[in-house]
Amino acid sequence: MPPQSEKAHSQSKEAETRRPFSELAAALLPYVQEAGRLQLSHYRTNLAVESKADQSPVTVADRGAEAILLEALAAIDPGVPVLAEEAVAQGGLPEVGKRFYLVDPLDGTREFIAGRDEFTINIALVEEAVPRFGLIYAPAVSRLFLALGPRCAFEYRLEADSEATSLADAAGRPLTVGAPDLGALRAAVSRSHLDDASETLLTRLRVRRRVSAGSSLKFCLLAAGEADLYPRFGRTMEWDTAAGHAILAAAGGEVLTLEGAPLRYGKASQGFANPGFVAITSREIARLAIVS
Repeated sequence: MPPQSEKAHSQSKEAETRRPFSELAAALLPYVQEAGRLQLSHYRTNLAVESKADQSPVTVADRGAEAILLEALAAIDPGVPVLAEEAVAQGGLPEVGKRFYLVDPLDGTREFIAGRDEFTINIALVEEAVPRFGLIYAPAVSRLFLALGPRCAFEYRLEADSEATSLADAAGRPLTVGAPDLGALRAAVSRSHLDDASETLLTRLRVRRRVSAGSSLKFCLLAAGEADLYPRFGRTMEWDTAAGHAILAAAGGEVLTLEGAPLRYGKASQGFANPGFVAITSREIARLAIVS
């Protein structure tokens, strides 16, 4: 068999042995609920808050949830690299290839500390620089969002302490982005990181309504048809955005850089930091938002 054919055959066999994303989600479900229960046990308590090297906050809830999720991925998909926020902060930066996981165990730590419900557990699987699978769980509001493939985004009602053993035990609905009214746009905006550049864009687009939210829930608002765009010009990391990006894309939206290119992942040379981006539900918004 020619070398190229051998490579293609190997890739085909590897794809065949991978579990469907629905099975991956089901396997992760008990671990995600466990991490959610741990977070809720510390929520609105007098917990200690530390500062990392970049001055961002971290708590025992962040670290405990990450330990649960890393154990889960090691058991479910052994050998696949995982970039997890708290491990990276402590120098744990594995080499990644074309397939790897991104984990933010408690996205929205500032919201968590402030006693606001907008914190999430984020897990994404990246393949060929694109987030293909995404899971976002907001335990305080019992919302679980999943990207299971093209045009295959879902939201489930899931209590952290429920006895659900599969997604079939949770009430779910498919997600699809809404058709925007360009004269009355709705923007999801960061509660903690709204910058001047975002304000300028929102003013230029004459955004009619703003929905403030912490964490990656902003992507989910777009996927659920509750908002039309989410601009973010400040610094974010790949684990902040990948799961939400996957869910929005599966619902029919996009995440574009300020140059209009798709946001990509695995940017090791940039320390896995993202450039500014705009998450959108339609190309019509992109043409208005992105000025070359």
